[in-house]
Amino acid sequence: MRFSLSFPGRRGWLVGSFVGLLSWPALAQQPAPAPRDTSFTTHSAYVKARKQHPTITVARPAAPKTIRTAPNLPYCTLEGGRALRLDVFYPKARRKQTFPAVLIVHGGGWRSGDRSQHVPLAQQLAARGYVAVTAEYRLSTEAPYPAAVQDLKTALRWLRAHARTYQVDTSKVAIWGFSAGGQLATLVGTTAGDPLFEAGACYRSRSSRVQAIVDADGTLAFIHPESGEGDDRKGPSAATLWFGASKTERPDLWQQAAPLNHVSAQTPPVLFINSGVARMHAGRDDMRRQLDALGIYSEVQSFPEAPHPFPLFNPWFEPTVEYTVAFLRRVFGQ
Repeated sequence: MRFSLSFPGRRGWLVGSFVGLLSWPALAQQPAPAPRDTSFTTHSAYVKARKQHPTITVARPAAPKTIRTAPNLPYCTLEGGRALRLDVFYPKARRKQTFPAVLIVHGGGWRSGDRSQHVPLAQQLAARGYVAVTAEYRLSTEAPYPAAVQDLKTALRWLRAHARTYQVDTSKVAIWGFSAGGQLATLVGTTAGDPLFEAGACYRSRSSRVQAIVDADGTLAFIHPESGEGDDRKGPSAATLWFGASKTERPDLWQQAAPLNHVSAQTPPVLFINSGVARMHAGRDDMRRQLDALGIYSEVQSFPEAPHPFPLFNPWFEPTVEYTVAFLRRVFGQ
């Protein structure tokens, strides 16, 4: 697939993006709960990616006028008073109408990144008839594996508990994740009912099950011939920091966190959206073979020329949205 696009000067959109980012309530008001690793931001990813792709721009389309926003909502308060927060983007519609929902999970090596990076995606999904939620989760600077997985399952339970407020069809809930967020999304989606990941007291009467998964360049296996995770030769890798141990010290944890090892007849349909960086989707083909054997639908959409953080940039942002919507409409029968 080819795209021929023209864009304004870089300085203009960088200033506009920065001003827009500061004005958004969820970011302007939320204090940092722990020392943050800022090694992965949209800007740093852009600076790196444009060396090979000089025409890319950060994807920040104008917020659609057809949606509502409920920013910076606490979805669970942890011991010690730490509040986990999320943002909801939903269509303006008649009160009796309901919509499928999508929980969006940011990337950043389980250590960096921020939920604000996928606000444009959430807004565009809301404009297409979805209740889109961007949720924070505890990073490895604050809590090791499996806290992030537990947090995201709690966010799903919160979503169902507030379905009436945001007009959610609770039978049609998806999870979408990029990079580390893709691994987390797929692990959440393949471990429904697993008590290891259903921790905490928040909304325990609700289900965290999802009916669809979208994995954008998230690894499916850590200890795998295709995986590049766990290279500690120059210092602890992102995964080692998340697990709190190297893969030689605690291979059981690294295997436990691999979505590939949790595929079952209860796994929902999966869409894989991938860049040209093969190690970022390690285990994908093995997982698809397992899904095929179980009669579970999956599909792959690829941008072979794209860098790893493709969902953040034009020209890949819009087709990523369209692939996501087409898949969800097929799965949810809209």
